[in-house]
Amino acid sequence: MIVNFTAALVIATSLNQYALTDFDTLTSPEDSLSIVYDLPDTAEIEEAFDANVDSMLNLYYVKEGLTNNPGTSDIVVIPSFPDSVYRERLEKLPTVAEMTYNNIVKRYIEVYTVRNRKSVEVMLGLSEHYFPIFDEIFDYYGVPNEMKYMSIIESALNPRASSRARAVGLWQFMYGTGRIYGLEINSLVDERRDPIKSTYAAAKYIRDLNDRYDDWLLALAAYNCGPGNVNKAIRRSGGKRDFWEIYYYLPKETRGHVPAFIAATYTMNYYKEHNLTPAKIDLPILADTVMINQKLHLKQVSEVLNIPLKQLEDLNPQYQYDIIPGNIKPYSLRLPMDQAIAFIDAQDSIYSFKDSVFFNSPVAKASTPAYSYDIPEAPGADFTKLTYTVKSGDAIGLIADWYDVRITDLKYWNNIHKNMIRAGQKLTIYKSKSVASKYKEIETLSFAQKQSKNGNVLTTPATTANITPTSTFQPNNSKSEGFIIYTVRSGDTIWDIAQQFPGVTDTEIMRWNNITSASKIQPGQKLKIKPKS
Repeated sequence: MIVNFTAALVIATSLNQYALTDFDTLTSPEDSLSIVYDLPDTAEIEEAFDANVDSMLNLYYVKEGLTNNPGTSDIVVIPSFPDSVYRERLEKLPTVAEMTYNNIVKRYIEVYTVRNRKSVEVMLGLSEHYFPIFDEIFDYYGVPNEMKYMSIIESALNPRASSRARAVGLWQFMYGTGRIYGLEINSLVDERRDPIKSTYAAAKYIRDLNDRYDDWLLALAAYNCGPGNVNKAIRRSGGKRDFWEIYYYLPKETRGHVPAFIAATYTMNYYKEHNLTPAKIDLPILADTVMINQKLHLKQVSEVLNIPLKQLEDLNPQYQYDIIPGNIKPYSLRLPMDQAIAFIDAQDSIYSFKDSVFFNSPVAKASTPAYSYDIPEAPGADFTKLTYTVKSGDAIGLIADWYDVRITDLKYWNNIHKNMIRAGQKLTIYKSKSVASKYKEIETLSFAQKQSKNGNVLTTPATTANITPTSTFQPNNSKSEGFIIYTVRSGDTIWDIAQQFPGVTDTEIMRWNNITSASKIQPGQKLKIKPKS
């Protein structure tokens, strides 16, 4: 079987970049059934997205699957159905998002089920692996099951997909959004390409967008063009909050995004009715995961365990130069299911195999990410031990701030995981003997006094009467009551900070502080945070 991967792009990444040519003659979704529209110019789309097509074609498991399973004859009956059948089928789908049927959606369904059948069969084969992963993660975050079909129009299920705007991965995260939602992005590691971690981030992002609009289709539109453009469309429409009512006020590329999503949802559920058969693609990504604690090159693993390098690269697409910087912090390595034990048995030999060769290049020598991590430190002889008893309302980030230590050190000294502490818990803090005396009184101070000591203002009515603010920050209205001030530390991201305050989300921190990009936070910056009771 010869698969038209250029066509696959037409039905996937490209559909969210180009609108149909004469949408502006449409007066309502219902009217569209009597109007015929032309699809975008395919030559233009192919030229714009050749890079994504090539990367999908070169995925090891796709090539192997199509080579080993060439499929059946290309001669197949392509059925055609009246509009009433399409509408009825969409209405029967158990979805939360509204599955509107109109002529725009119909044209996209034809793209999937008629024009690019072979490519759809490849994505159906890939979905048998990816969709169970998406289902579990989306269920955990309360995201409707059908939102997994976003991945079809975002990337065609290609974890290496990259758009002209530099959106990357299965879920097409831009750099800033990826960082906000906890994805590590630096010279060596780009977790936007990690199928599992990026799906966690996508679930949180689309959930937060729905919390803002209380409409999954508007959330989907905002996922594509950003909340600012959706808010602008709502204002220009006179306050309408329905996708089809603000349709003409949205950017062109977003107008096609939602109809393509509805068509993808239809196709993934009714492909059998259209005589589509999933391609047989064996995904060893189902394999075991081992943790790497030393610097490792994928070629070392490939040559010692005799695993094709391309297979390892496609199992671990987040490592941009085939280097796992495990000397900085633990990272995961995905291996074919039957190779994980072999790796553990031979790991000493693997780490030492040609290490002087693989780590002698300029890229390998620079195996430190673009931003530095806080590496935990063991206290030396010139340090003295202090003890702090956790009080109700404390957070690990605040305690680190009061004692002027790094969060990673505080967690390391006390064997703390996931920033979880409890009232009454005794924490060990190490300070240099020359300054330790200045920190001994912290144990006895009130919460407000501890905040004031570091120039951080607590604005809750119960405590502000007893302190004099020493920070230049002043709340601009009564709604600021209950906020504390957090000082950004080296290596912090907004997502990391949110994890230190139970119930607080990264999007709330951004809203409270008028932050639009994670790159805008800097060490020493003061952030307003309102801990949840």
